[in-house]
Amino acid sequence: MEASGSWDAIDWNQIEDPRSRRSSQGMEEFLLEDEEVYAQGHGVVLLNTDEAGIVSVTNFRLLFVSQVTKSIIELGTIPLSTIEKLNDDVKLQSVPRQYDKKQPRELLQVIGKDMRVIVFAFRPRTKQKNEVFDALRRYAKPSQLWELYAFSCDPSTVDKKSDPKMRLMKEYHRLLSEGSEFEVEKYYFRNNWRLTTVNSSYSLCSTYPSQLIVPKSISDEDLWQASTFRAGRRLPIISWCNPVSGAVLARSSQPLVGLMMNFRNNADEKLVSALCTQNVDANLPPRKLYIVDARPRANALANGAKGGGSESSSNYPKSEVLFLGIQNIHTMRDSLSRLRDYVDAHGSISSNGSSSAVSLVGDRRNRGSTWGGGSLNSMTQFSSMLGEWLNHIQNILVGASWIAAQIAQESASVLVHCSDGWDRTTQLIALACLLLDPYYRTFDGFQALVEKDWLAFGHPFAERLGIPTVSENGGSQYELLRQPSVGNLTSSPSRGSLGTPGSSSNTSVQSQTSNNSSPILLQWLDCIAQLLRLYPAAFQFSSKFLVDFMDCVLSCRFGNFLCNSEREREQSGVTSSCHCMWTYLADLRASGGSFHEHINPFYDRERYWLPLVPPAAALAPTLWPQFYLRWTCPPESQGGGLESHGHSMRKKYEASVKSKEMAESRSRDIKMKMESMLTDLQRERRASSSALAMAQRARRENVAIKRAIQTIGCTVNFSTNENQVDKSEEMSYSFRREADTVSQQDDNADLSVSISAIEDSLVSETPSNQVCETLCPFRSREGCRWPHAACAQLGSQFVGLKANFDAFDRLSVKDCYFPKE
Repeated sequence: MEASGSWDAIDWNQIEDPRSRRSSQGMEEFLLEDEEVYAQGHGVVLLNTDEAGIVSVTNFRLLFVSQVTKSIIELGTIPLSTIEKLNDDVKLQSVPRQYDKKQPRELLQVIGKDMRVIVFAFRPRTKQKNEVFDALRRYAKPSQLWELYAFSCDPSTVDKKSDPKMRLMKEYHRLLSEGSEFEVEKYYFRNNWRLTTVNSSYSLCSTYPSQLIVPKSISDEDLWQASTFRAGRRLPIISWCNPVSGAVLARSSQPLVGLMMNFRNNADEKLVSALCTQNVDANLPPRKLYIVDARPRANALANGAKGGGSESSSNYPKSEVLFLGIQNIHTMRDSLSRLRDYVDAHGSISSNGSSSAVSLVGDRRNRGSTWGGGSLNSMTQFSSMLGEWLNHIQNILVGASWIAAQIAQESASVLVHCSDGWDRTTQLIALACLLLDPYYRTFDGFQALVEKDWLAFGHPFAERLGIPTVSENGGSQYELLRQPSVGNLTSSPSRGSLGTPGSSSNTSVQSQTSNNSSPILLQWLDCIAQLLRLYPAAFQFSSKFLVDFMDCVLSCRFGNFLCNSEREREQSGVTSSCHCMWTYLADLRASGGSFHEHINPFYDRERYWLPLVPPAAALAPTLWPQFYLRWTCPPESQGGGLESHGHSMRKKYEASVKSKEMAESRSRDIKMKMESMLTDLQRERRASSSALAMAQRARRENVAIKRAIQTIGCTVNFSTNENQVDKSEEMSYSFRREADTVSQQDDNADLSVSISAIEDSLVSETPSNQVCETLCPFRSREGCRWPHAACAQLGSQFVGLKANFDAFDRLSVKDCYFPKE
């Protein structure tokens, strides 16, 4: 089964520098570095896909490996920190397919925070299910922060140079210096703000960063006094500023005005008023301040009974107070839970082991069609659940867009808060910054934004994810009680527990969900995905990047999102003890080059370098299929979107580029071979020409020698047969030809040349003989007396020969016939 959000997509299964493990139980090839197996079950069936395999509980995840393909099944593999609930008392609505009805297997349901609901079927009458279930209860909710997999790595492999506080300072300087995205020669307003280290020891506010941006007119003493008037001492602090217009975006928690809303604080009013600087142009009206309360008005008034409440515009000059009506964390958690259950029950891959695609159309017995395993009335139920969740997303989108519009179009300043100032406030502030500043729509800017508004300003990730954190004295506890506010405002409630490992396995539901867990970060990413749909060319990253980012956070594989604040992360030493998620994602992108699926192929920075201000009519969200449908409807989760089509075209283009490169490489190889063959051919041609020239020269020499010898009255016979004997008296010699001039002859054969003298009886009388006799100096009247005469002395060496001196006179032997050696 392929899933769009598979763990392979973010490379969970890559093994780097494998080490010796204390316990692997035959799973070495599937384990990550420092991953150990604690419990294991064989012959387990993943009911969602009806696939049998081996399920293993490790110190990082619940791992499911197929028995057939011997590969990891992504749907059945889930990090322990991503598990929200465990249920060992499962009642199926349909009959399972693979195992025998006579021996029903024991079932275990795992519900994940990533919209996953999976069911495993174990063999009956074995201890496998109990062992796996007990291991999951023990390790899915560790009692100590250090028991998380993020702390299992070798500290020597952690990059000590990765300091989030230094990166936050770099972002502050970008906002306050000429290195900002706004290209203006001189910033008039940058001298109105300053960086303060008043919170360097986290004594001013334990959930704020160590350095803060505040108005320059506000002293550190004013900050101390103002902090006593805000819940959790989270006083108004500048999160983003526009150095061109002077508008600022600030955040805080609710004021402690009391039930009658009559408590005031001069330092707080002075600080809030300082957020409104004077306009550069004196002709412009005074800058306005909007105080945005993210809660419903009724909730704000109800908080007055606990000492909280909301501001009165009469106490803050040039201000206006608005309420956005965004619900609290408990409402969001319940809404997502209902959506998850319905998507699982009516997806093409369901945890009950049956597909819920349209199974019957026009059934006369039911007088209608069926959809999702039930009547068409279920569509109304689904619309209600989906509409409830999308309504929450729309409220956040509309609120953030309105805030961005006031800053971008009116140059107004905005102060945002909710109750505590770390959930709804963070969503609105971070989303408004994303709309206002194009830098935050890049990979580097997205990281800077998350580290500034989510991490540094104390979003309680440990509470929202349901993982342990550290206490103020350095010890570990499952929930760190938030710093109490001055006044009667109560602190966050304690979480419930899953139960001890020794508790009975018959407990129907084991939950890692605490009273304070909530999908706050998921909602923010959902809003960004909606903006990606509206402005597909405005973001450097893709929707797939947002999915993998959320999976990384939920997995707790890295230390970036552990604990509740910058102070707690500093106390626990996560920066020096755990790997960095940003480095991991950057390396993942680098491995895929410019075609990686995290990169938006339509990104156009030149077109979208200004703030985005979407009209309200366009802010109608739809279900984010890449995240919510990836486990139950894998094909549909990627279909129809412009981004998915872009990535599909990009993959095809990448494949064609690779094919082109391979073809070009083959062409270069063939060309090199052809050139080599041509060189060899030319060399052979030159050798052949040289051999031919030598053969022709030898032939001419042979002809010349033969002619010269024949002129002295001898015959020349050439033969390769050494045994050939002439009847005549012979004078012979032999020589060896050069190896490159022999053709069709044996390389070792000797060419024999025989020179035979002609007998006197065979020499015909010719005029040349007569001339010889007349010219002979020893001639007498009786004629030539040779060989008895004196000339016999000359002819003694030519016994049996008769010289033709006239031929010698006519013979001309040139030196070229006999080349030098």
